[in-house]
Amino acid sequence: MYNNITDVEGIKVGHASDFTGLTGCTVVFCSDGAVAGADVRGSAPGTRETDLLRPVNLVREAHAILLTGGSAFGLDAASGVMQYLSEHGVGFNSGARPVPIVPAAVLFDLDVGDPTAYPDKAMGYKACLSATTGYVEQGCVGAGTGATVGKMLGLKHAMKGGVGSASLSIGDLVVGAIVAVNALGDVVDYRSGDIIAGCRDDDGRFVDTVHHMLNGDLQHRGFGNTTIGVVATNAMLDKEGINKVAQMAHDGYALAIRPVHTMYDGDTVFALATQKVAADVTQVGVAAVEVMAQAILNAARAANQE
Repeated sequence: MYNNITDVEGIKVGHASDFTGLTGCTVVFCSDGAVAGADVRGSAPGTRETDLLRPVNLVREAHAILLTGGSAFGLDAASGVMQYLSEHGVGFNSGARPVPIVPAAVLFDLDVGDPTAYPDKAMGYKACLSATTGYVEQGCVGAGTGATVGKMLGLKHAMKGGVGSASLSIGDLVVGAIVAVNALGDVVDYRSGDIIAGCRDDDGRFVDTVHHMLNGDLQHRGFGNTTIGVVATNAMLDKEGINKVAQMAHDGYALAIRPVHTMYDGDTVFALATQKVAADVTQVGVAAVEVMAQAILNAARAANQE
């Protein structure tokens, strides 16, 4: 076990990073198809194919999920993922040709590095080439390359976010998560209550964004945010069940990011079920909360703050 999302059999992860432009993307492969759901809680989302994942709609399975920087420009990277999957004959049987199903979500990092740099089709394809079933690199890579947290007082007072992953097993059941953390709020250790990454004052001390807001300071300047993630499990769940897991996984955001789901965040969770092990949807959802919260902490701890 690697303690990351690739501990779920059939899941691969690849990053592509632009360390000059400070942006990138992360692809989560389920090339054999996985029943997919999504839940959007933030009020400034940038997404693709999320409507398709609603329980009442036709397509049950996704073949990859893309997490990307670059704001709405970054959605272009999904075309590269589609090209890669198409070249390998992977996709929904449309009757004419396989059509890869690649839902995606973006985070805003245009104000961190080069605002003209964003993940494009070539970068999405490159992320596919790096995909592995082994250990997933964490920190300031992939979709988390330009991620930051604690932006209430602007980027000068923020810290780096990044990509994090975690997993747990309950007998044969495995649940894993990967997340790119780029929040307006602070990252908080939900066990101790300590802020581990967030807004700092001029002396480098944590401000505590929630406390600051509750004391009447609403002059926040953090408009470039959004935390995006994927939960995967080997559980046998239908579309309704996996959408419930995506919904519950947002509690992991609430445990580890404060505040979360603001007007300036586009927080989104995708969920994938690979249909290997009989499981209770509530148990899977509870596990999803835990691994998502831990993945968020891992992202902040792995981020290079230099």
